[in-house]
Amino acid sequence: MKEKILEAIEQYETIIIHRHVRPDPDAYGSQGGLAAILQESYPNKKIYAVGQEEPSLNYLRRLDTISDDVYKGALVIVCDTANQERVDDKRYTLGDKLIKIDHHPNEDPYGDLLWVDTTASSCSEMIYEFYLSGKEQGLKLNDKGARLLFAGIVGDTGRFIYPSTTEKTFAYAGELIHYNFSRTELFDKMYELEPNIIKLNGYILQNFEWQENGVACVKLTKELMEEYKAKPSEASLLVSTLGDVKGIKAWVFFIEESDQIRVRLRSKGPVINGVARKFNGGGHPLAAGASIYSWDQTADVLKELNEVCK
Repeated sequence: MKEKILEAIEQYETIIIHRHVRPDPDAYGSQGGLAAILQESYPNKKIYAVGQEEPSLNYLRRLDTISDDVYKGALVIVCDTANQERVDDKRYTLGDKLIKIDHHPNEDPYGDLLWVDTTASSCSEMIYEFYLSGKEQGLKLNDKGARLLFAGIVGDTGRFIYPSTTEKTFAYAGELIHYNFSRTELFDKMYELEPNIIKLNGYILQNFEWQENGVACVKLTKELMEEYKAKPSEASLLVSTLGDVKGIKAWVFFIEESDQIRVRLRSKGPVINGVARKFNGGGHPLAAGASIYSWDQTADVLKELNEVCK
């Protein structure tokens, strides 16, 4: 499949790269890393990375703004996006050909070409593997691209502590750090938090609720986040906090937004993406997300999560 994707890339003069809404470092890393590889390898092609910018990730790269007519006759590649409803910028269907590159369970097999590897720690890891497979055919990786891919791998592995981290992940990261970028500066940008978010984290640690069977939950209402001057996207950065709690098997954050309540599920063992699928969501076996539309539904989510952890 990597060979077929490279063949498609070589056939098109315009390539537009998308990723998922509410992006994380892996979304930016895989999208931007692939764009950097293609720009370095094919300087005469037109390569674009599009979507709504997430200001907290501007340190990684800025995105391109293009008109609808650019999609005419273009190759479109969507990175790190399990299903079509989560693709950022719905113009992804306007191109001539569509490729999906992802590491989530392939429950929505969209696209003309699909490369899905659920054993990969991150989509950024897959993009680096794509580069390695195409080096002899002329693919090139520069410092900017290496920095983006490294950031994506670090982000989706929780600094290499999540179970998705494999020997291959460490090997690839070890190769990427030989490129010329500052890991210290990158880590500072990725993990430094504003004082109000640190205080919100303190609230979470003092007020999370224990359920049965090693389940815990956190409920963050709009009023609470206004009190801490925190946006939902900033609150989502704290979801991994409870992973350090002894005795916890799985946990859920309920984060209220203007039109819905985001459900962020994490686990140390029990498979929880089935719970997410029951509530308009999905994801990895140990990290998934969903959406509900009233606080009453939180009881239903917790009931399902308790059943899984029993």
